[in-house]
Order: sequence, then C-alpha cells, then structure tokens
Amino acid sequence: MTVNPEVNNSDKLFVANLQTVSLEKLVKSKLEILFQQQQEDNVQLDGLHRIVLEQVEKPLIELALKTYRGNQVRAAKMLGINRNTLKKKIDTYKISTRLKSLSY
Repeated sequence: MTVNPEVNNSDKLFVANLQTVSLEKLVKSKLEILFQQQQEDNVQLDGLHRIVLEQVEKPLIELALKTYRGNQVRAAKMLGINRNTLKKKIDTYKISTRLKSLSY
C-alpha cells in the first residue's frame, strides 16, 4: 500500500496515516517543506537544529512523564537518559511534572 500524503494548505503540514508512516519520514517531509519555503521566501534559517530538537524532545519527555505519572526515574530510564539530565530538560522546557497517566 502506498501512502500519498496530502498537503494541508492552511499550514502546509502533511496529513498521513500515522500508523504506517515512520516518524523519520514525517519529520523529513516537514523539513523539506520548511526548506522549500525558506528558498521561496529567501529567508535565512538560524538555529534550525536546536528548534527541531526542541520540537521533538519536549513532547517526548512530556509523554514519558505522563506514562509514568510524573516519576522521573522511570521516565529517564524509558528515555535512556540520566535522571539529572531529564530534570535539566524538564526545567529548560518548563514541563509540569504533575501529569496524569495516559489512557490507551
């Protein structure tokens, strides 16, 4: 089965079945649009690496914390990072640790 994402003209995000498209492909598609817009608008992108990492890392940390009801030790283990590193990122991104668990 071939997935043919459609461009949503309001914000130019690809709409795809998230169950069949990898995160890597979704990110690459969004970045391709961003680079195309940058060329069309003749705008210089500064700090893109940091911005992309933040936009992926923050929701990843939030979901890990929700999964373990705010337990930073367990969330850090799930993420494969040190608990002190997690705490630093929580502070940097101003993430609330009073999160309810996810219901699937």
